[in-house]
Amino acid sequence: MPLHKGAGSSDEREQELRRLSVNPFYGQADPVGGMTLAPPKHHLPEGPMAPDTAYRLVHDELMLDGNSRLNLATFVTTWMEPQAAVLMSECRDKNMIDKDEYPRTAELERRCVAMLADLWNAPDPSTAVGCSTTGSSEACMLAGMALKRRWAARNADRYPGSARPNLVMGVNVQVCWEKFCNFWEVEARLVPMEGDRFHLDPQAAADLCDENTIGVVAVLGSTFDGSYEPVAEVCAALDALQTRTGVDVPVHVDGASGAMVAPFVDEDLVWDFRLPRVSSINTSGHKYGLVYPGVGWALWRSPAELPEELVFRVNYLGGDMPTFALNFSRPGAQVVAQYYTFVRLGREGYRAVQQTARDVACDLASRIAEMDEFQLLTHGDQLPVFVLTTAPEVKNFDVFDVSRRLRERGWLVPAYTFPANREDLSVLRVVCRNGFSADLGEMLVEDLNDLLPELRRQSYPLSQDTPAATAFHH
Repeated sequence: MPLHKGAGSSDEREQELRRLSVNPFYGQADPVGGMTLAPPKHHLPEGPMAPDTAYRLVHDELMLDGNSRLNLATFVTTWMEPQAAVLMSECRDKNMIDKDEYPRTAELERRCVAMLADLWNAPDPSTAVGCSTTGSSEACMLAGMALKRRWAARNADRYPGSARPNLVMGVNVQVCWEKFCNFWEVEARLVPMEGDRFHLDPQAAADLCDENTIGVVAVLGSTFDGSYEPVAEVCAALDALQTRTGVDVPVHVDGASGAMVAPFVDEDLVWDFRLPRVSSINTSGHKYGLVYPGVGWALWRSPAELPEELVFRVNYLGGDMPTFALNFSRPGAQVVAQYYTFVRLGREGYRAVQQTARDVACDLASRIAEMDEFQLLTHGDQLPVFVLTTAPEVKNFDVFDVSRRLRERGWLVPAYTFPANREDLSVLRVVCRNGFSADLGEMLVEDLNDLLPELRRQSYPLSQDTPAATAFHH
């Protein structure tokens, strides 16, 4: 299907629909005047319209979107304090890339990098390097580029002539890693799921590595089931590989969600720069970093892990500006909001928020586990995320039926099929974020209980295309 394909028609029916698309009350001075001004939908109108009328047209169409607070599919932040929203509105016109003109915004970005380097136990937080991005996807691309460039420098005699780089990761990685391998011509070596293991196996990862491996990606918080991958065990398996073969493979930790959860509620878990083999880490500020969409972070252990030739030094609007990013111009609002959240909450505040989200997830999971029709696969005790499937004896409905029926009540709960080698397993995923309270969890349980009698009366699952169901990768 083409991306954003335009469509349109000039027939009489469309003209009539355009006339009727504007509520007469939107024409404040003349109730019928505005009804002649409805714009076409697929090409620019010939002239302007009143701002209030334009606002109402767009506002009314957006009412058909789902309620973001009831979206249990997304990891992305759906609530911030009003003060944060005010700060973001004050900074939305500032171009982040123009550090010479907006030096204080640039300083807040630098402070955020320093705070994250300290939070993730960099050997020397003052020398760790990092940058803000538009999200974890861009951060992963940057980390992958650094891994590939370091590998290429070590193999200059073989690359690009005969050696093809590869990247090892679990089949459960976020889709941005598949994009990286596609865009930057890297072979993706994927460790499949097996049985009740839904993420990367350390030894299986090490077995796929060779002299052309640029790195191993370990995910701290899989989007498929909310589980942490065993980063320390992956590093240990790669240590053994180096001792046995001399092949030295760095690790990148994709901490899109978990890197802003584990430091606060799993402090004894060793997954970060305390492990010498971990060369870089990314996270999404707009996930459990608690900022509205549009900010991610990429950090490297030291300048040695980020090749200098990847850093551009641009003379832009009067200043020498080092930059490492796929994007150029973007608003500073999200970085400012990240700094606000860091200073607003501190470690104890983040701990309270993330522990509350985990407690809500664990309680909700336990309530659903009491229902005979469902079987939990994870319990929300790592990321505040859990997945469930229907019990083996349930034959008259499936997770896709449950997802569809919950949507009728406003809940957005994704149903999807796992990848190789567990395509036989279809699940529902529940993501608990800040703002999803125990009260909302109770309402979800009540709605599930209300739906079950109707689902039990079905003769068979109504889903006709479950093999084509795809996982949610965000």
